[in-house]
Amino acid sequence: MDGEVKEEIPGGEGKEKSYIAATSGLHTKDYLAYALGDLAGCLCFSTVTTLLQKYYTDILGLSPWFIMIMFICARVWDAINDPMMGRLTDLRKPDKRGRYRVFMLYVAVPLALATVLMFLPWKELAESWPSWAVMLYATVTYIGFGMIYTVHQIPYGSLASVVTTDVKERNRLSVFRSAGAALGSIPVLVITMLWAKPVLDDSGKAVVDSSGKAVTQIQYPPIIIGVSIMAVVAAVLLVVAYKGNKERVVYNRDSKSEKGQTGAIVKGLLSNRSFLGVCLSGLLLLAGQMFTQSFYTYLFNDMFGKNWMNMVSMVCQYGPMVVLMFFAGKLARKFGKKEICAVGASISAAANLILMFLLPVVKANPDTGALLFLVFCFLSGFGLSIITLEIWALATDAIDDVEVQTGRRNDGTSYSIFMFFRKLGQVVSAVAVNGALIGMNYVVQGSDVQLTSSQLDAMYYMSTLIPAAMFAGMALILFFLYGLNKKKTEELQVAKEALLAKQAQSNDIKIGA
Repeated sequence: MDGEVKEEIPGGEGKEKSYIAATSGLHTKDYLAYALGDLAGCLCFSTVTTLLQKYYTDILGLSPWFIMIMFICARVWDAINDPMMGRLTDLRKPDKRGRYRVFMLYVAVPLALATVLMFLPWKELAESWPSWAVMLYATVTYIGFGMIYTVHQIPYGSLASVVTTDVKERNRLSVFRSAGAALGSIPVLVITMLWAKPVLDDSGKAVVDSSGKAVTQIQYPPIIIGVSIMAVVAAVLLVVAYKGNKERVVYNRDSKSEKGQTGAIVKGLLSNRSFLGVCLSGLLLLAGQMFTQSFYTYLFNDMFGKNWMNMVSMVCQYGPMVVLMFFAGKLARKFGKKEICAVGASISAAANLILMFLLPVVKANPDTGALLFLVFCFLSGFGLSIITLEIWALATDAIDDVEVQTGRRNDGTSYSIFMFFRKLGQVVSAVAVNGALIGMNYVVQGSDVQLTSSQLDAMYYMSTLIPAAMFAGMALILFFLYGLNKKKTEELQVAKEALLAKQAQSNDIKIGA
């Protein structure tokens, strides 16, 4: 390994061994255990990205204006809440359970309960409540879920830095984490295949719109049953993930926080080009993914009239990941993580831009158009799969770069800032989704939604142009702002080995803990 420091070290059992080697050595079971953490989290988080928007508009009857404002206010609170959680994680005194992994055990049951609470009360009860009570309940449960999800995600993200210090193993952790997240996002699509029921007239015949497509109505029971099952499974998986992970590096730090220290740490993080670049990339990646997941439920139901497209489009988006996960590490080592991610974002942007110009084909032959739409979803998914698999490795590299340059490591605070940018991506998605609905004058009358041809055209254009712009922006950031190309990442690994040696000799870290 480049940059090895050959000497006897704690945990080396008398043999010459590099510090990176002493804090590495993962097996398949370790990667799987780490992946379970995001699989569990995404079982719950996917309900937000896929179901919550349409549930709010079509079942609770909430205005897109209110939803957009509520989401923005929640993210304002995150600006305070996330750094606080990050510092709490960093300053927590490690015990035999470690510093980070124990939070998966703490959060298992609360996260499951918070997920189910967002989809209560029952539809009949909600209809009897005054509108302000429904809005208040939605706000409290949504913000509560976000806070509990933060308690899971920040320590979980920080865990990757102490599970292993080897760049190749961290890259594999990123791949397994992303694969776990993708797997956790799939079950919710079963609900989208079951939640729509044709609207019948007084004679029992299906109501059709001006184009001859059957009008459907969203049903509540499949939602609450499906969400409850996913929440229970997520809680069980978090307990298993807690038991299966191990912290191999423990940073010895004072549990006291000096006044102004958090601000100085955040300033140092955001002044690093690579850290800022990965934060902005994570923002646009999540914004694009959430926008398509939320807005496609409207597009496939109201324009195509084919709810099965929700499931197939998700397979097209994440299916390439199943193949690429076996090659991502090799591609990253040969060409560089930054380089392959920038190309992947460019592919996704181009696929969505081409889709925008295919509306005449889609309208001329809806069945063929649906298949064509899914083909380009697959191309977009291929490009996104590359960066989805590598985004966490990019973030860990950037945090390493900050540590090497400043001599300070605060994983919890670093990941809280990174996760806050991803939550800003939720704001961008919420503004884009609800702004699009407002712009096309999307109104639910009773439980029915019937749109004009011009409204459907506007829906289609926005479903393609908006993600194209987001992914193009991500490509530019990766090409020109994120600084850790292949050569610099290799140099960083050498510098990190020297820093680990210095920290171990000064007792700043414990090796093999």
